[in-house]
Amino acid sequence: DACVLAINQDPVTIEYIEKSIAERGFSEGWIQPEPPAHRTGKRAAVIGSGPAGLAAAQQLNRAGHHVTVFERDEYPGGLLTLGIPDFKLDKEVVRRRIRLMEEEGIVFRTEAHVGVNVPTSELEKFDAVCLAGGSTKARDLDIPGRNLRGVHLAMEFLPQQNRLNAGQSVPSDERISAEGKRVVILGGGDTGADCLGTSHRQGAEIVHQFELLPEPPPDRSSDNPWPQWGRVLRTSPAHEEGGIRDYSIMTKSFSGSNGHVEKLHGVRLEWAPGDDGRMAMKEVPGSEFEIETELVLLALGFLHPEHEGMLNELGVEFDARGNVKLDSNRMTSRPGIFAAGDMARGQSLVVWAIAEGRETAHYMDSYLTGSTLLPRSFR
Repeated sequence: DACVLAINQDPVTIEYIEKSIAERGFSEGWIQPEPPAHRTGKRAAVIGSGPAGLAAAQQLNRAGHHVTVFERDEYPGGLLTLGIPDFKLDKEVVRRRIRLMEEEGIVFRTEAHVGVNVPTSELEKFDAVCLAGGSTKARDLDIPGRNLRGVHLAMEFLPQQNRLNAGQSVPSDERISAEGKRVVILGGGDTGADCLGTSHRQGAEIVHQFELLPEPPPDRSSDNPWPQWGRVLRTSPAHEEGGIRDYSIMTKSFSGSNGHVEKLHGVRLEWAPGDDGRMAMKEVPGSEFEIETELVLLALGFLHPEHEGMLNELGVEFDARGNVKLDSNRMTSRPGIFAAGDMARGQSLVVWAIAEGRETAHYMDSYLTGSTLLPRSFR
């Protein structure tokens, strides 16, 4: 949407051009490990191996610091490995980058959950720390029937399928499967689309995807000009595979029997400007409905990082939204402890996480050595 051609015609697909260059780079052997020519003797810890953590770690390592990445799950890659479905991101793309970083000298410690099975005090051994654990506190629904079996957060459903694809086994009583079921997905964003595509592949009977907000227009409106992000209806490959999308719907409750969900009870909404000029929702009288379902997936976004454990033990300050608070140098309220990506920004895009990871590495390098040759911004 940022391409200047988007002013009056279809934009250039920069994303796919860059992807093609990168793929050719790997296939032709242009992309090789770049270990530093010398080591500074400084040690840096990166907490979280998602896109922000990987970006920060690679930059810090190339600046000559000894870098250790702590990952609480069994695989490095964070959201890239366990959150995004395989059909959307081939995990070999992630693994080859991890291998490259290991060859450059970065140490990855998996199943190392700082504040749980790794004492937070272990971070005192490092000269600087980058917090890149993501925004993992999911937004939930506090409505009747939420605790019925068959109602799950998206990030319970998606990582399980990725683990199965990786060859792991899941006990039958813990398996979340859409096979043969009537599935309802709440949330119309990317995570909801990932749940949709995964449900198709598991053999769901039918899938409904409900969104609280109104349906976006097919084209930009006059109050949404270039270069703003286009607020238009977007259709992913998962939507092209099937499923029913519906908008302006509020879920009121779930009901069922024997402790398992059987129905979703909802109501339709209308949106209109309120007294303050902002769009406000109102229930449409008589529009109440119910839909039969055996599996409900909540893809409602995320609130902020998990405060319990590491963050509270470190004593870092939070902003009004519950994210880690940073100064102009991307440092937290604790000297020597920095943050990058969703943990400080709130849930956002992978490209933002990478940009902020690299920018944070710039400030960490300057903190460790008094100067830096790392670029400050990749925006």
